Amino acid sequence: MNKERPSRQECQELGPENNKQRRKSSRSIRREAAQIAFNRGAADHVCNGEQQDYRGADGNPNYIANFSKGLPHNELGEVKPEAYKSLLKALESGKPNDFEAIKLGLGHKLTNPQAGLGFDLEGPDGHALAIPPAPRIDSAENSGEMVELYWMALLRDINFTDYTNNPLVAEAAADLSKLSDFHGPKVGRYVTPATIFRGIHAGDLVGPYISQFLLKDIPYGSLTISQKQKTVQSDINYLTDYESWLNIQNGGKAKEDAFDSTPRHIRNLRDIGEYVHVDALYEAYLNACLILLGLKAPVDEGNPYKNSKTQIGFGTFGDPHVLSLVTEVATRALKAVWFQKWYVHRRLRPEAFGGLIHNQLTGRAKYPINEEVFRTSALEKVHSRYGTYLLPIAFPEGSPTHPAYGAGHATVAGACVTILKAWFDESWVIPEPVVPNAEGTELVKYDGADVGQMTVGGELNKVAANISIARNGAGVHWRSDYTESVKLGEQIAIGLLQEQSLTYNEDFFFNLTKFDGQKIKISRDEVKHLMEEKDD
Repeated sequence: MNKERPSRQECQELGPENNKQRRKSSRSIRREAAQIAFNRGAADHVCNGEQQDYRGADGNPNYIANFSKGLPHNELGEVKPEAYKSLLKALESGKPNDFEAIKLGLGHKLTNPQAGLGFDLEGPDGHALAIPPAPRIDSAENSGEMVELYWMALLRDINFTDYTNNPLVAEAAADLSKLSDFHGPKVGRYVTPATIFRGIHAGDLVGPYISQFLLKDIPYGSLTISQKQKTVQSDINYLTDYESWLNIQNGGKAKEDAFDSTPRHIRNLRDIGEYVHVDALYEAYLNACLILLGLKAPVDEGNPYKNSKTQIGFGTFGDPHVLSLVTEVATRALKAVWFQKWYVHRRLRPEAFGGLIHNQLTGRAKYPINEEVFRTSALEKVHSRYGTYLLPIAFPEGSPTHPAYGAGHATVAGACVTILKAWFDESWVIPEPVVPNAEGTELVKYDGADVGQMTVGGELNKVAANISIARNGAGVHWRSDYTESVKLGEQIAIGLLQEQSLTYNEDFFFNLTKFDGQKIKISRDEVKHLMEEKDD
């Protein structure tokens, strides 16, 4: 027997607002979020002045300290000015046709310079944020960063677990300690085998070099994924002879990688360099999120369902929510850093600076390079092994075809781990930490004295440092590319969380610890002052 259909009145939707009210509330929230974004203001973007300051014999700028890979170069590896000016013309006009008219060298295309002009509909506009000027090639800081990169190249195949008893690592630490403006972590005034090549934030010096989030198995739905990776053969580096180096600067074809037939857990700079050679940029942080969910790591105190007696989170404040949040920030971070790369700084890549060093030491040219870089014993070791002073690179193609500063990997790292620090209880200690064995074929228990100090917050800082510094270890980025870019990504994530705080029905807040150690809280009440209308 058929039941009578319910009346229209009985089928009306439930909720605190009717359709018309909801429509107006939706518009109001979008306007409030837009006001928050507008109120962030406009940043001053300041470069380091090298593009204007360094000039050739004819008195015109020679662009020796600016990114020019893929454009045509002379026999010294100096970009041809007319080609660099074609790039500047496109960047200044923003016209797609001008980008198509950029004068390339041997055909390798530039990577997405127009991304820096893209807008975002959520979180800070990329142009509203800034990073400091990059270190100049005539500065002691730049020399310190380059000395570190030479040592990274020499130590690429030494396992992190062997650092404390390896004499070459001890020599590198002592050499870095002599530099007048080196910004790596130290004990007192000294770089040590326990601090060398590590990050500078809370947790970076605790436990093994590699974060647990790059080692532990990943629970991925019905699958369990081992983090053994396809890596490359040891003791093979690239761009160490002048002809292949110049070919790559001109955008020429690269050699092929030589792969290891055995999958391995990350043991050394070579292994983690190959990880960041091919990773999806948010990969490590999505994996970290899945690992934390699999471990049933406690959420932040402000999660509205942490202590609820009747509800659990799902689409809001549950697992699907954080899994989308941690990836959502990645392209927003990339747009922001691509603006910095192409439109403000255009910092040269380390491999290009290695060419300047080689040409100066072989008497082919003279450049305004700070003298400290020439005092490292790493230079003679590189020359003894390869016959040049060029920086040995882990990737056959060298760096990507976009400027060094800031770093895409590091900006995405800063954004993604900030989301995870806001979501999870940062103080929770990671259970049963592990390290790889010498061959990287198995994981073994880590039982160092600091095993009980390896917290969620510390290991998230560490995975951000690992991924960022791995690009340095491969020879394609500088230390300051990491230190400044993670803070840029952090701002992107905080801004996104602030604006999204307007959209939830639940009573909630996010606590998180910034990279500088400052603890902040994000909630609707906390962002009310950000919505106050301001004049342009």
